Amino acid sequence: MHVLLVTAGGLVLLGVFVLFGWLWAASATGMVVAAKLFMPVWLLIACTNMWVGVTHAGYSVRDEALILLIVLMVPVLLATFLTRILSQA
Repeated sequence: MHVLLVTAGGLVLLGVFVLFGWLWAASATGMVVAAKLFMPVWLLIACTNMWVGVTHAGYSVRDEALILLIVLMVPVLLATFLTRILSQA
């Protein structure tokens, strides 16, 4: 359940980034830049989630590595897809 909530939070955060990219530049280029900026920010958030899981929840790094991969890749793959689609527009 926690993985779904964190992944959904990442998708919402991506939407916020893309929305602010539109509001900032009023073009697809601004949305692309915002989606690209989202990726390292989400990496930091996902790694922080892993760190909390290892240090406070008692999971091993091996257990949390798979969770990190899932939590990280779903929003990043969507951001990459949006970047490619919006770059062509």
